[in-house]
Amino acid sequence: MKNLFNEDVMAIDTYIMVKLKEKTAQLADALEKKNRRPISLSMGAPTSNPPAVLIDKLKEFLTEDNIHTYSVTRGEPYFRQAVAQRMKNHFGVELDVNSEICSLLGSKDGLANLIRFIITPHHEDKQKDIILIPDPGYASYGQMIQCSGGKAYPVPLTKENNYQPDMESVLAKLLEDGYDRSKIKALIINYPNNPLGVSASREYVKSIIDFCKKYDILLISDAAYCDIYFDEKEKPFSVLEFAGAKDIAVEFFSLSKPYAITGWRLGWLCGNSEVVGRFAKGKSTIDNGIFKALQKACAYILNSPEGEDYIYQGNLDYKRKQAIMVKGFKELGWPIDENSLPHTTFYLWLPVPRKYNSSFKFCEDLLEKSGIVIVPGDAFGEYGQGYFRVSIVCSDEQLQEVIDRMKADGFKY
Repeated sequence: MKNLFNEDVMAIDTYIMVKLKEKTAQLADALEKKNRRPISLSMGAPTSNPPAVLIDKLKEFLTEDNIHTYSVTRGEPYFRQAVAQRMKNHFGVELDVNSEICSLLGSKDGLANLIRFIITPHHEDKQKDIILIPDPGYASYGQMIQCSGGKAYPVPLTKENNYQPDMESVLAKLLEDGYDRSKIKALIINYPNNPLGVSASREYVKSIIDFCKKYDILLISDAAYCDIYFDEKEKPFSVLEFAGAKDIAVEFFSLSKPYAITGWRLGWLCGNSEVVGRFAKGKSTIDNGIFKALQKACAYILNSPEGEDYIYQGNLDYKRKQAIMVKGFKELGWPIDENSLPHTTFYLWLPVPRKYNSSFKFCEDLLEKSGIVIVPGDAFGEYGQGYFRVSIVCSDEQLQEVIDRMKADGFKY
């Protein structure tokens, strides 16, 4: 069976979060014996319970007639109506329910399918279709592109460019590297960003839209963290708010993060009707839609006062948790400038201690000695080397325990 899978799939490594879970499981007994039961700060997954009303609604809809039958690829009309209403309420974006919205089995599934649909596979590097991706960025982007037979080309997000790189300069570098501009199919942006937590200005996003229009490139906005913010000055916005954005852009949204339902798998794609329509046709050959009771319950929560209050309270919690960790890391010597600290997502992005020249080595030592699970920055791309990501989703007590362990075990900046 050695020739069963194509070479692009064979080159894919296990997803970083799965690898961390496996490594932690191997060390669990030894860590337990020395009073260092693992504390995970790796997964970007809320640990709180979903809104009570959402669970109640799901239970209620489970008993409806025909609720267990197949759904439709685009999503049930009530779900798409709810999405359209939410996009209008939150961003002032008007969407056509029938042509500009499609339900997803989570935004990760949707991103993987769209990437696969737009790439024509090639084996020669310079012949591959190109998708521009943020670096550091969500680890799955590059893997999705690679196993689809495409080329992931990095767009560096650095402190020097204020995490808003000049795209003409990126294009010039791509041409200098010997790639063909006509092979660029899409640009993925992700603001607020995973793993950095940073946002982008409206002026910058407008320039991105103009860039994509100029070169006929699809703009893919991954808005998974648009609801996670705790400073009104950094309130996220939709790329579809800009005039003419629908000509060139689509946007992915997820219910996983704002409502703590990561395992339920529900999201949506919206924007350019041609892309959404073709995506829906391709998707119709892959799945038969999403469980209707889930769609109906989530259609309720999207525009409900209970849902809005849940997100508001959750963001207050993340603000408090960030403060706990910032205080703790500063006590350990980390040079954190609170005036430039992002107030979106539930991540902290920090440099590894000065004695380390490897993100992986620092994270490995912290796990093996203190039972603290964090993610090495280079798992998110070349420009992540020298950094690590902390996910602040566990309890306040666990977060403080992380700081206490690091102090006791000699970890400092």
